Amino acid sequence: MALPVFHVKTGRNRSIFPKKQMSDSPIVPMRGPLLKSADIDGLPVTLASHEAVLAEAVRVIASGEKGRSICITNTESLYHAMRLPDYNRYIRESSFSLCDGVGVIVAGWAWGSKIGRFNGPVFQLMMSEYGVRRGVRHFYYGGKEGVADKMAERLTAQFPGMIVCGTYCPPFRKLSPQEEADVVAAINATKPDIVWVSLGLPQKELWIQRHLGLIDAAFMCGTGGAFDFHAGVIPWAPASVRFLGLEWLYRLIVEPKLRAKRLWWSVIGMMHYLLLGLARFGFLRRKAA
Repeated sequence: MALPVFHVKTGRNRSIFPKKQMSDSPIVPMRGPLLKSADIDGLPVTLASHEAVLAEAVRVIASGEKGRSICITNTESLYHAMRLPDYNRYIRESSFSLCDGVGVIVAGWAWGSKIGRFNGPVFQLMMSEYGVRRGVRHFYYGGKEGVADKMAERLTAQFPGMIVCGTYCPPFRKLSPQEEADVVAAINATKPDIVWVSLGLPQKELWIQRHLGLIDAAFMCGTGGAFDFHAGVIPWAPASVRFLGLEWLYRLIVEPKLRAKRLWWSVIGMMHYLLLGLARFGFLRRKAA
């Protein structure tokens, strides 16, 4: 199976990192949070500032470390962590677990932590801009047909010199073992630093977990709707709506059939961890960035 790859010209931009060499050495996944985190019944949520997260991510890339994951943690994530042991482990073992909604902030309060938001689309934009001068190489995996290519075009126009080393939209079916191996080899051939994954939740997180140790990149991060927003396929909530923590309502209005069931899952996830934290008097402990 041939993997279509989208290439962009990077102009004068050059990586500050040592030139990557393909290696036959096994990639050993790196487990656990890198920065100070809240604890919601064993689930970490990063408390560090945006700048600290970006700086630490670039430090890891520069060091040559491989096999780390970044979790974009929202209340739907909390719901899946309740019912799927592998998903729960994915959050616990991620290098960063970034707060993607007010429900996580509320649940964090019940466990004694003051959590700040750093949602997926914002993180992807900031990492794209922050990585330009540092030569960070981005690969986009997933999304609907053509969406990743469109996002690559728009983001490289927005951030001149940004390196998108490739994109791939997998078919909507289970890949054969040989196809999986071909995909891994093709992604690795582009020498990415960070692979952004959009396959729906919880599929993207479980895909990342299965491919840690196979994908030759410092980080993999599941960002979901960010692909559609940054490609201009689905409107992103206005900044004022996001500031008020009402993006969930905006998305419910824009995509009512898709979001209604997922909103119910989010409510279950938030209430479970909120009530559990209150029952254990977690709110009496204070932990902030």
